[in-house]
Amino acid sequence: MKIVVDAMGGDHAPEAVVAGVIEALKEFNVTIVLVGIEERVTAELKKYNYPKDRIEIIHAPEVVEMHEPAVTSIRKKKDSSIAIGIRLLKERKYDAFISAGNTGAVVAASTIHLGMLEGVERPAIGTVIPTLKKFSFLIDAGANTDPKPEHLLHNALMARVYVKEVMDIANPTVGLVNIGEEAGKGTGFEKEAYKLMEEKVENFIGNVEANEVYTGKSDCIVCDGFIGNIVLKVSEGLMESTGKLIKREVKKNPVAILGALLMKYSLDHIKKLADYSEYGGAPLLGIDGLVMICHGRSSPKAIKNAIRATMREVEHDILSIMRKELSK
Repeated sequence: MKIVVDAMGGDHAPEAVVAGVIEALKEFNVTIVLVGIEERVTAELKKYNYPKDRIEIIHAPEVVEMHEPAVTSIRKKKDSSIAIGIRLLKERKYDAFISAGNTGAVVAASTIHLGMLEGVERPAIGTVIPTLKKFSFLIDAGANTDPKPEHLLHNALMARVYVKEVMDIANPTVGLVNIGEEAGKGTGFEKEAYKLMEEKVENFIGNVEANEVYTGKSDCIVCDGFIGNIVLKVSEGLMESTGKLIKREVKKNPVAILGALLMKYSLDHIKKLADYSEYGGAPLLGIDGLVMICHGRSSPKAIKNAIRATMREVEHDILSIMRKELSK
């Protein structure tokens, strides 16, 4: 198995990316192709002992910065690590592509160079989120902010495949994010999406309100990319603010400090559940190729876990399964 990794993607590249790749090589049977500025990648690799036959380096002299417009950057920087990495995947000699770089650029390059799966019109980003039961899979997290109802239907079908094959849930439930549980809630868009899913999606349980997203009510949570991105960003900000607030208040009271020490194990476990690095990355679905998008602040642990999740996609051949599901 050969997985292409964008060595220059993310706020801490190439250091964090290379460190994560080295960790992955210790745990998994995989060959990694690092795409990036060869001199910088080589300098990082010199810090480690690793099996030389399981890492390849492909030079990419340009880098798409996080702030650059997506489509413009791909057109102007055809020799960027993102553009070259995606073009390598198109050759079919490699199994998947992973990047913690500019999300818009990864989506644009994937759409342009790889094309869409037959029957799918728009790509979607899925992401694993913690819930009171275990985990759920939210789609779309930001790739398509102005979809049609049928796009949400496609997302629901692809999400079920991903959750079954990668997350090992035999018959995943599907819920549609809406402002109420009743079928008649929402705008015409949500009503039409509801009708399509009710007719064509197995184990569709209806609407999921925003306060139920993290309860585990549904294994697959479907929404448009605008709503999905807001849900994730608000959740991320709330977790960070809550953590800082707790620390600030605990420091004011010696008894609270003692209580915090006694609860350290439980608090660490909760923190681990909410840590994005535990899940690695977010798959870009609908594209005719396996592409994994990582958080821009990805740590070596996140990169390693993104490789692990991507390997499961390859092993389960989820593209073929999605093609069959969509053809129905």
